[in-house]
Amino acid sequence: MHDPSIHHLRRVDPVLAAVIDRVGPCRLETRREGTHFDALVRSIVYQQLSGKAASTILGRVHELYGGRSPTPTELLATPDETLRAAGLSRQKLSYLKDLAAKVESGVVPLAADTIDHLGDDEIIERLVQVKGIGRWTVHMFLIFRLGRPDVLPELDLGIQNAIRRAYRLRKQPKPKDVLRIGKNWTPHASVASWYLWRSLEGAKPVGASSAKKQARKTKPKNRTKSRTRPKTKRRKTRSRRRI
Repeated sequence: MHDPSIHHLRRVDPVLAAVIDRVGPCRLETRREGTHFDALVRSIVYQQLSGKAASTILGRVHELYGGRSPTPTELLATPDETLRAAGLSRQKLSYLKDLAAKVESGVVPLAADTIDHLGDDEIIERLVQVKGIGRWTVHMFLIFRLGRPDVLPELDLGIQNAIRRAYRLRKQPKPKDVLRIGKNWTPHASVASWYLWRSLEGAKPVGASSAKKQARKTKPKNRTKSRTRPKTKRRKTRSRRRI
């Protein structure tokens, strides 16, 4: 399935080719269950929460609608107090309501027959208008929901760390550096991103070795106490009185 992408990446980037060899077969898959609206609701609920806590809250929200994710119309019609009781914070509730309102108004078109005809940049432009949805969230949506093949999340810390490690950079690459390094990956940047993420599995944190070296340098050395000469007592001289 991903053979053309892997062939292209190997040909244009020897460093990434080594990453591909180390990681192995590409298992990048899109999540097709539910609707696009469900996927975005999930993304918002999971923000800044542990997986377990977010899953519990999302499950409570689904229980309000018979065990499924609500439609935009249903979400807008649900009283805030009811959704707050399910565990949603006021901030995330405002994000979800804003998403539902923009989907209803057509600002964010999520119907398959519409969004499938929009380019990546236009989808980003539409979705970042929603409160709580930034460029990173849209990139994840493009890769793992819509299956867009040429997405490079330049703001992602994991991508930056993986590039720093693979290309042996002294400093953390900035978003512009990520885009510069990955320009040859087009039109298969999504597979390249997947390989970079997987390359970090089981790896030591970036900079760990240099931190240890620095610790060795700053650690005081055990010095043997130098022998000191015993202090000699000064003889007290009696002052002679003049007669």
